[in-house]
Amino acid sequence: MNYDFIKAQEHFTARNAYTTGPHELLGMIDHKADIVIVDVRLPSDFRKAHVPGAVNLPKGRWEKGADAAGLSKDKLNVLYCYNQQCHLAGEAAELLVKQGYPVIEMEGGFATWEAFSQPVEALLQAA
Repeated sequence: MNYDFIKAQEHFTARNAYTTGPHELLGMIDHKADIVIVDVRLPSDFRKAHVPGAVNLPKGRWEKGADAAGLSKDKLNVLYCYNQQCHLAGEAAELLVKQGYPVIEMEGGFATWEAFSQPVEALLQAA
């Protein structure tokens, strides 16, 4: 076996620095960490259910209006999308980092959040 321990350490160090999981995010919420939770899914899906306290910043609003959506350049912004196969959060993170926002991605997306029976919020549809 030819295992490269240095590359493995570099990989996991970088991965852990820029990602989090549902359990860790719930801990941040419970401890009232000074973070912004950012849901990059469609507004219709956000209204049905989202991570408590999240703001909605769907594709098309990443390059403009990030400040208006509640993101902060002084806080850690935790992004998530639909599921493990969804790349929306990664795409948003790439653009937001270029704009000076500190971001990390919650791995697994909202599907993993729900799979672990974490709490959700929903917005009522307008009548």
